Amino acid sequence: MAKYSINKVPSDILISIAQNVATLRKERGLTQQDLAEKSDVSYGSIKRFERSGQISFESLLKIAESLRRLSEFENILLPPKENQRIKELFKS
Repeated sequence: MAKYSINKVPSDILISIAQNVATLRKERGLTQQDLAEKSDVSYGSIKRFERSGQISFESLLKIAESLRRLSEFENILLPPKENQRIKELFKS
C-alpha cells in the first residue's frame, strides 16, 4: 500500500491484480508456462507480471480471457448510469 496513505495507488492495484492472477492460475493447475501458451503472452511477461505487477493492458486482457475473466473488464470506467440515461434521452 502507498506509504503514509490509506488510499491505494496504481502500483498497489497492479500488485493486487497480479496476486489474484497467480492465485487463479494455481487454482486451475496451470504453470506460468501453461498460462503463457494459453494466453499468447510471453512466459517472461507472465513471470514479470506476477512478480512486479508490470504488464501491458493488452497482455492483461489476454490473460484475463484465458482465465475466463475478461467480462470483468467490460464494466470498468463506465459512466454513471444517470449520465447514460440523460444521453439516451437527448439521442432521440
